[in-house]
Amino acid sequence: MAGKTLFITGASSGIGEATARKAVAAGWNVGLFARSKDKLTDLVADLGDNAMALPGDATSYDDQAKALKALADRYGDVHAAFANAGRGTSSGGAEGGNIEDWQGMVDLNIMGLLKTVKAALPHLKKTRGHMVLTGSAAGRAHIKGSVYGATKWFVHGYAGNLAEEMREWGGRCTVVAPGMVNTAFFDEPKPDKLQPADVADAVMLALNASQVNDVREVFLMPRG
Repeated sequence: MAGKTLFITGASSGIGEATARKAVAAGWNVGLFARSKDKLTDLVADLGDNAMALPGDATSYDDQAKALKALADRYGDVHAAFANAGRGTSSGGAEGGNIEDWQGMVDLNIMGLLKTVKAALPHLKKTRGHMVLTGSAAGRAHIKGSVYGATKWFVHGYAGNLAEEMREWGGRCTVVAPGMVNTAFFDEPKPDKLQPADVADAVMLALNASQVNDVREVFLMPRG
């Protein structure tokens, strides 16, 4: 995998940051896309020449397309993309939820992911590359009133559809579905749950699979 290039959204912290660290350690170049320019700059300073800061908003197709072009211009090709950016919403279910909050979440969790895919596919076609999507255990089970869970149901369904589309030209698509992960997604630390590095390991498992192995889903849960 040395010399290959991975584009990561939501790369400034949590799962995205952990995946960037694992990828660079394995010899990949990484393009780090997120809104926080300062955090990306600090991460690149830590990771070195194999990392590139790409500040932008995941809800903007233009931002993502420009970032991917800059990444390809620097490293030559893009071999994989990880649509990881996402967010939760306030509680309240269908009746008590906030419509504006739902809209912001759908714009990122669904439309932002679709924009990552659309921006990345022209690059991945050239390399018969790999698309990885962050799903969730919440997208594999029914949770009372969860609009967040419904956005992840979309990700899981779309991942299968995208895998069939990419298969026509030799590409691969994987959805990584973790249970509860100890990230800033939660107000309080969750040290007994999955860590971002655990999810990053799952991403790298899919990316490192042999060329005859089409890993469609990796599902991981905290023990106990």
